[in-house]
Amino acid sequence: MKKTPIAAVAFAAIVPTVLGGIALAQQDKYALKVPGGLAFSEFRGYESWEVVATSHSANLKLVAVILANPEMIEAYKAGIPGNGKPFPDGAKMAKIHWTPKMNEHFPDTTVPGTLHDVDFMVKDSKRFADSGGWGWAVFDYDAASGTFAPGTEAGKPPQGHDAKCGFTCHTRVQTKDYVFTEYGKR
Repeated sequence: MKKTPIAAVAFAAIVPTVLGGIALAQQDKYALKVPGGLAFSEFRGYESWEVVATSHSANLKLVAVILANPEMIEAYKAGIPGNGKPFPDGAKMAKIHWTPKMNEHFPDTTVPGTLHDVDFMVKDSKRFADSGGWGWAVFDYDAASGTFAPGTEAGKPPQGHDAKCGFTCHTRVQTKDYVFTEYGKR
């Protein structure tokens, strides 16, 4: 009978424990909420929503993609907000910001680099009646820890720490039902 070296047995026992600990230590982003109740979990699946448009913020030096759930896309295709109608309750958008980096194969082009934050907005005219019917949330990303946290006044841009954090900024586009992003022609 062959003897198994003690080091091999110890290794076999330690590896699952370490990997299990890493898995337990990973953050469940869907457990996060901003005060006022807007939760990351309300946007589950946003990563696969349709692209509405892209954006670039020169002063913040960020690039972004704006995504929308099917209800929001359907409303855009129906002519909202250009036709003067509001977006329906349940319409949602996500804006993912990255610090840009140069494409190593095509140096005249920037591509997403480090994730910076994820912004959300949802239309719920009952829940957010005093903020144009919309609720907002910003979740800053910490690349070092690989975790998200609700945005704060110390963030760039500064964010109020509740579900109405976007209202002041979005009043500029009140006539467009508080939505800055236009649906890009395809």
